[in-house]
Amino acid sequence: MSSSTPPAALLERLQALAPDRLQGIRRGLEKESLRAQPSGSLALTPHPAALGSALTHPHITTDFSESQVELITGVHQGVQDCLDELTEVHQFTYRTLQAQGDDEMLWVSSMPCGLPTDETIPIGRYGSSNVGRAKSVYRMGLGHRYGRRMQTISGIHYNWSLPGVSSEEYFGLIRNFRRHAFLLLYLFGASPAVCSSFVAGRQHELQQLNDRTMYMPYGTSLRMGRLGYQSDAQASLAVSYNSLEGYGASLQDALTRPYPAYKAVGVRGTGGDYNQLATSLLQIENEFYGTIRPKRVIYPGERPLHALRERGVEYVEVRLLDLDPFVPVGITAQTMRFIDVFLLHCLLNDSPPDTPQEITELAHNQHRVAARGREPGLTLERAGAEVPLAQWGSDLVAQCRPIAAALDAVHGGTLYSDALASADAALADPSLLSSARVLAAMQETACGSFVPFIAAQSLKTRQHLLDLPFSAEQQARFEAMTTASVAAQKAIEAADTMPFDVYLPEYLSPERLVVKHRRAGAPSVAA
Repeated sequence: MSSSTPPAALLERLQALAPDRLQGIRRGLEKESLRAQPSGSLALTPHPAALGSALTHPHITTDFSESQVELITGVHQGVQDCLDELTEVHQFTYRTLQAQGDDEMLWVSSMPCGLPTDETIPIGRYGSSNVGRAKSVYRMGLGHRYGRRMQTISGIHYNWSLPGVSSEEYFGLIRNFRRHAFLLLYLFGASPAVCSSFVAGRQHELQQLNDRTMYMPYGTSLRMGRLGYQSDAQASLAVSYNSLEGYGASLQDALTRPYPAYKAVGVRGTGGDYNQLATSLLQIENEFYGTIRPKRVIYPGERPLHALRERGVEYVEVRLLDLDPFVPVGITAQTMRFIDVFLLHCLLNDSPPDTPQEITELAHNQHRVAARGREPGLTLERAGAEVPLAQWGSDLVAQCRPIAAALDAVHGGTLYSDALASADAALADPSLLSSARVLAAMQETACGSFVPFIAAQSLKTRQHLLDLPFSAEQQARFEAMTTASVAAQKAIEAADTMPFDVYLPEYLSPERLVVKHRRAGAPSVAA
């Protein structure tokens, strides 16, 4: 049997999926973007008050930095509905910036704009409540541990669920996702270049394009390579995804085990100010970097790991997607449909347990594809052998065809099959990829440099979004959300009675990670 033939077990499980379950796929998007000046430098202004409270607004918050907006959709059954809401949130954000007389724009690349010195990149502020202070201290810790520059890298997270899937099945999906994630990095990576200032004083493997730009000629996603969310500390974590129990034990160890380099930083500085939440390898669960995470909605005051252990996996969060600079909101409906098919393939296929050897191979594959994904003849490691990326990718796409056909059957049309055809074309011709198009378009500009090119794309995108119709009704609805979010933050601050020095160790107590009983408490710190 050719490896491009869908396995019998996959076909059997697909046929057993009722149409209403396939129609029941739910997805949501979280998109990070830096606020930048038209010149391409980072906007150092605080998060605009007219956008509401970054602590409590359901759709508009900040990620690491005050300058890093995060735009969030609700949960949607329809791909286009999800994109429409993300577009609407962008429109309100831009209209608010414009109404303030601001010429700021949202940076359309995952790799950052021109950055100031590390210590002057402003970390996110969330008010005076205990939970708000904890979120800021967490970010201070990230700055000490990884540098603030690295934290300004942005991406899109795709949250996905299918009705009736058990935790065990979600972990099977996660293992297969990690095995085949190279294909998403190849197809949707869009960060092959970066401003030279980003790597100043750092060791790297990049080549110089000109005096202002570094790049990898065949790179797909510098964000997901050695320059991105990587650290020696986390590389020492051998997290297994073979079960919820094993995953939970690995995470608990990282959340409670002191790490020498972080002990040296200390929880508090000489002046008494907090440097970080804790000296453990991870401060909180969200610090764990991964291409995909098992997730569960948490109760107020609950730790994410406790929620997973008590109530199981509710959805998965895909974390390896770059912003596409050629797309107004950074991701297309076609990309989302491909990911739907891909995730179903990961779920329906047999998923053997992972091993330390395989985990090492997967890390090597991720770095190879991030740095050299479009290189002719590139091979990847699989079970100790070298396999051509193009062949492995084509086999996976071929195995996905019955899944796309099933989704087309329940939704009507051929949009899911079209997404696979587009992937096939890009595997045959890498020049069609966003990563290749970024380099080609950048080199065609007068200066041929990363920052001016992305600045021009960002300005075009801003204008496009401002030109879209936006009704008075939409404006009023978002303004109401802004007002409600500010009131919600004030209510949280007014309700706080516990001193922060008492609240923090209570929240971080290892007892909160294990399943005994749920404690009431302040809203969760979760990033």
